[in-house]
Amino acid sequence: MDPPLLEARGISRRFGHVRALDQADFAVYPGEIVALIGDNGAGKSTLVKILSGADRPDEGEILLAGTPVRFDSPNMAQAHGIATVYQDLALAAELTPFENLFLGREVVLPGLLGRMGFVDRSAMRRRAVEQFSKLGVRLRSATSPVASLSGGQRQSVAIARATMWADRVIFMDEPTAALGVVQTKRVIGLIRQVRDQGIAVVLISHNMPQVLEVADRIEVLRLGRRVARFTAAEANVERLVAAMTSGAVGLVEAARP
Repeated sequence: MDPPLLEARGISRRFGHVRALDQADFAVYPGEIVALIGDNGAGKSTLVKILSGADRPDEGEILLAGTPVRFDSPNMAQAHGIATVYQDLALAAELTPFENLFLGREVVLPGLLGRMGFVDRSAMRRRAVEQFSKLGVRLRSATSPVASLSGGQRQSVAIARATMWADRVIFMDEPTAALGVVQTKRVIGLIRQVRDQGIAVVLISHNMPQVLEVADRIEVLRLGRRVARFTAAEANVERLVAAMTSGAVGLVEAARP
């Protein structure tokens, strides 16, 4: 069996007297959607920050395709193909969708104009259109500010930006939390489209029915440790809640489906 694409082994993280993670393990394989679930305070956010370079562990190791790695910053993780879409999306509301895709990575014009800092808006717009098309993202307007878009379309822009610059693993933190039914359906379709592009997706969510609908596997954290992992086909809401609240062990040694 191939090694996980991204793996955490024995990760511990303390904040003063608080132990946020206690020998936590986690794994995601290429081309799958794995849900990371747990009650508030289980350690999900801390683990995601460590795996995406926003924080560093006190103990344990991170492996990428079986090779130990160390991420000292989100930029370093992104250089290895790993990005995160946070709940607040981190979009510049007054900029257009294509400007958001290239925020901080603007394409400059060739020659002297480029050395003077002039950007190639046509090239950025063209590449953005290609990226949206590849993911099946349809926006009401590609030239209006992001602030004018619906919540679902903003989420689509954030996901498109992440997949444009990271080609291995995308972490998505509660991507449908503030969306209506129709917008949620579209974002779930987009998450599957990202997976079908060969990018592994880690979904952090409290919505158990949605987790069962979209995830291939589910890993459960409780009190800073992984206490269970399930294939979606063998899980149900009752088993997930039991693992989250009581640490009842599920298929902890289950192989990748």
